[in-house]
Amino acid sequence: MAHALDRHLALIGFMGAGKTTLGAQVAERLGRRFVDLDRELERSLRQTIPELFEQRGEVEFRVLEAEATMAALRNERPAVLALGGGAVETPSIRKALEEHALTVLVEVDAATAWSRVGGSRRPLARDEASFRALFGRREPLYAEVAEATAKDVDGIVLAAGGIVVEQGALARLGELVPEGELEVIGDATVLGLHRPPLEAPVHALRGGEEAKSLGAVERLWRELQLDRSGTIVAFGGGCTTDSAGFAAATFLRGIDWVAVPTTLVGQVDAAIGGKTAVNLPEGKNLVGAFHWPVSTAIDPALLETLPETERRAGMAEVVKTGLLAGEPLWELEPIELVRRCAAFKAGVCLRDPHEQGERAVLNLGHTFAHALEAAGHYRGLGHGEAVALGLLAALRLSGLETSAVEEVLGPKPVRVSRDAAWAALARDKKARNGTPRLVLLEALGKPVSGVELPEQRVRAALDELIAD
Repeated sequence: MAHALDRHLALIGFMGAGKTTLGAQVAERLGRRFVDLDRELERSLRQTIPELFEQRGEVEFRVLEAEATMAALRNERPAVLALGGGAVETPSIRKALEEHALTVLVEVDAATAWSRVGGSRRPLARDEASFRALFGRREPLYAEVAEATAKDVDGIVLAAGGIVVEQGALARLGELVPEGELEVIGDATVLGLHRPPLEAPVHALRGGEEAKSLGAVERLWRELQLDRSGTIVAFGGGCTTDSAGFAAATFLRGIDWVAVPTTLVGQVDAAIGGKTAVNLPEGKNLVGAFHWPVSTAIDPALLETLPETERRAGMAEVVKTGLLAGEPLWELEPIELVRRCAAFKAGVCLRDPHEQGERAVLNLGHTFAHALEAAGHYRGLGHGEAVALGLLAALRLSGLETSAVEEVLGPKPVRVSRDAAWAALARDKKARNGTPRLVLLEALGKPVSGVELPEQRVRAALDELIAD
């Protein structure tokens, strides 16, 4: 498994799989060009595919198809490419896909494909028996070339991010980590409940914010025995993946890592997108790096042992994602909830991997949350509680209804120093010259970042979150 952060995302599959429709939607989600190779051929040659087959024959068509596909793959600007159904039969295309793209198979069965395109003008879809025989012949080639499979837009976006969301993913972990030496960094409590099925040295971290200290990461740096070809496997909640990911980003100037989040916060938010960091006494996540994991294995079954307090903490991130997406994602069943939230965040992060712009919207509610956590010295106030309060402030400043946050999360004011919270807010890494820059909502599903409001309004919103 890998990601398409700096590579093309190539969609393969049999005719009728929906590559063109899904590819256009995925390209919009990822902010990339969409290249439909069949349409490009028709445009450049001024002939339809049926006309090309009829006038030039399939052999010449495959040569032309290979030339167009290779040219698209060699373009350095990453795009979403939809390949023709038979492109994988050409060896040079298979080799180029391996070198230049993350290849995703868009799944479809023969019966469904025939129901969509059978009897059409497509030259290879006129007889059902030969259609099914062709399906059977190509199926092994698709399996050989594809690095991931998907059936819908969210599935393709997750694959682009190197993310697997499935019940039982933990048992498949050996397939998802790179070859070579491995070392596991795990939450001590989680390691006692769900030891990862890997033969590798294990480094235990304390759970929670204690894991996100320079002291904890320094211990990891001293203990790690990997060389630059090795891989760290981070196994735990959001604090563990933050700390282990930062250790991977900095050890030997950067080695690969794999994220295996075990909490709801981690599965829907913290372990996705390559942000890694540790805290300082002056503020949260002030020292960190962007370092995308080579793969992320999300197994919702791990949530079965999650304490209720941790589940509620994760629901704060779910509500945040739903507000950003403009959908009540918090109402979904657990597996679909995790999948939809993970896909939403992956799409935003793939569009803006280093937070140069749009990705900042993911901080909705977090500017206030981090200020409250810092004022409480990262003790007593959980991250989920802080985010719930931060969402309340963001909605109030946006002039929007707060019922979703109040009914799902039920946040209560906390006892921290108002002055300390305001000082932390002004020091937030997104602040400019001491002025907080906020993420607010014009409407549900329409976030806006970098908002500067009068200090009096912002401080009043913060004060409402703090108990007298």
